[in-house]
Amino acid sequence: MTAAPDFLVEIGTEELPPKALRQLMLAFGTELTAAIDGARLAHGAVHSYASPRRLAVLVENLAEQQEDRRSTQKGPPVSVAFDADGNPTAAGLAFAERCGVATADLGREKTDRGEWVSCELVETGQSAADLVPGLIENALAALPVPRRMRWGAGDVEFVRPIHWIVLLHGKKALPATVLGIPAGSASRGHRFHCKRPLDIRQPGDYLATLTSGHVIADFAQRRDVVQRGVEAEAARAGGHVVDGERLYDEVTALVEWPVAMTGEFDAAFLRLPREVVVSTLTGHQRYFPIADDDGQLMPRFVVVANLESKDPEQVRDGNERVIRPRLADAAFFWDVDRRTPLADRLDALRDVVYQQGLGSLSAKSKRTARLAAVMAGALGESPDTLERAARLAKCDLVTGMVGEFPELQGTMGGYYAAADGEPADVAAAIGEHYLPRFAGDGLPETMPGRILAVADRLDTLAGIFCIGKRPSGNRDPYGLRRAALGIIRILVECGMDLDLAALVREAVALQPVDVKGGEDVADVVLAFIGERLRRYFLDRDPGLATETFDAVLARQPVSLVDFERRLGAVQAFLALDSAASLAAANKRIANILRQADSASPGDGGARRAVRKKLLSDPAELQLFDALADARQNVAPLLENRDYTTALTALAELREPVDRFFDDVMVMTDDDTTRNNRLALLGELRSLFLDVADISRLAI
Repeated sequence: MTAAPDFLVEIGTEELPPKALRQLMLAFGTELTAAIDGARLAHGAVHSYASPRRLAVLVENLAEQQEDRRSTQKGPPVSVAFDADGNPTAAGLAFAERCGVATADLGREKTDRGEWVSCELVETGQSAADLVPGLIENALAALPVPRRMRWGAGDVEFVRPIHWIVLLHGKKALPATVLGIPAGSASRGHRFHCKRPLDIRQPGDYLATLTSGHVIADFAQRRDVVQRGVEAEAARAGGHVVDGERLYDEVTALVEWPVAMTGEFDAAFLRLPREVVVSTLTGHQRYFPIADDDGQLMPRFVVVANLESKDPEQVRDGNERVIRPRLADAAFFWDVDRRTPLADRLDALRDVVYQQGLGSLSAKSKRTARLAAVMAGALGESPDTLERAARLAKCDLVTGMVGEFPELQGTMGGYYAAADGEPADVAAAIGEHYLPRFAGDGLPETMPGRILAVADRLDTLAGIFCIGKRPSGNRDPYGLRRAALGIIRILVECGMDLDLAALVREAVALQPVDVKGGEDVADVVLAFIGERLRRYFLDRDPGLATETFDAVLARQPVSLVDFERRLGAVQAFLALDSAASLAAANKRIANILRQADSASPGDGGARRAVRKKLLSDPAELQLFDALADARQNVAPLLENRDYTTALTALAELREPVDRFFDDVMVMTDDDTTRNNRLALLGELRSLFLDVADISRLAI
């Protein structure tokens, strides 16, 4: 059988947003694949491509037509469709007409409830040529585009104006219109290197044809060319690339024919803080800074041009001329900002609204200072240091440098504090308190920095939740999910043993907002952090079962450090031979105690102390003695948070627990005996609950 032909769609546009290009490319491929699958069109592998002026998808072996779909439609009972003489009734005629067949062609279907008339229907498959244009439009409409554009006199919307569309199935250009643009087989190459149209003869020629027009359409291939070119230029300059990974995707999305070259700037600008130079080069111009083997910045950078110039020196000179005034501006802000100490900027924070309903930046700084001081006292740090750092932490927001380079907030505050002669701990805390800024970012290295980072985020969470602007769906304009994850990472990975619930309640109490409706905002914030905590641990350990997490969460550990220890202990417990039996026993005990409380809510038998003299069966006596020994052995382990050893010790209870359930009837008719046995089970369950709710484990 001849393989079905490949299919290609290319959407040619004006320059697409570089930071979103890769996501748009992947989403287009995913959405179109889902649409094709939904349309019952068989196909092979799917490949997504993108460059600054195009999104494309190539589908291997796309079927030219849907397969016919057969179905059986059930009609009325035979006794209703036909009369006693076998003639069709009105109901039978109506069903046959609806099916488009004669009554004589109706089938019969026997069931347990009798015999019914039926009709075999065949839905003829549509051609791919008829289906694909609509599928493409649906896929484009589903792309994650926050703001769409209109152009010309029409009402078509897309992320950027569309100029051409390629639609090929095999060697045949489909005669269709997509988003108001007639499709064909003509693509376009590089703006300057290729002025002629590029005719795509068949989908398999796509990449090679575009390469002949100086366009590398494969995003991954183009990224590799960018990275290899940049690294080679940096090596020739005697150094290595700084922050390359952060820029490679974005630069790849800006160029179609990447050519790397090295430029220089005045070495006098290296007196500026390293972050200022790097931010100037990368943020404004997408240049790659170069550092020497000692990590010191060099007065050189790598730029990736979007063309192969006949006069590369002119391109190099142009890029060097562009960066000079940028660095000069940064030097100006650095010099001017240091003339005014951070402390002298405190009054200016009163005039800057932090958030409607939550006061000024000055008010936020004071709340953060209160929280930081509480945390400092609990961790043995200087409250005065943290209060000073918190009060000054937002002052760099009113400096010229941060006004020009918002991404340097906090970082510049640390430099300015050090220049003002503030204590080293204060300067470090200010410089680190925005860390981590993004997933995978580093954490604050100093304890004051960690405390201030957590306190600032707690105030943000509490405040935004108090004014009712919590995240919904995919919308999180205040970055609260990122803030919660930052708190979790710092507390867990830095081993900060703090009462998180108490801190959240303190943060909520400090907010200048009267929460209406009686909602406990602190509980809502804690639940929000709890969901991020679940994701954090599940992402960190793919082998972690959500039931294991829930078993620990049920005990509501005071600190996240304690939570992590309990989680590790339960995972170690799961590897023991006795784990399944004891987990099942805990489930059974939990059910028995719950049913007992439900039957006699005022009885409280399960909560009374066990009276040994009422124990008569050898199995319950053995369990009583085993519990007494276990309690004595486990108590010091729990005190030291050695939960792993504690659960290992409790695993020794398997044999007496199994024997108890084999030999003893708990819910006996005698109230005194029943309540005493319930109390015994309550003690057993409470021993395990001191670590986690083992009954929740899925084993």
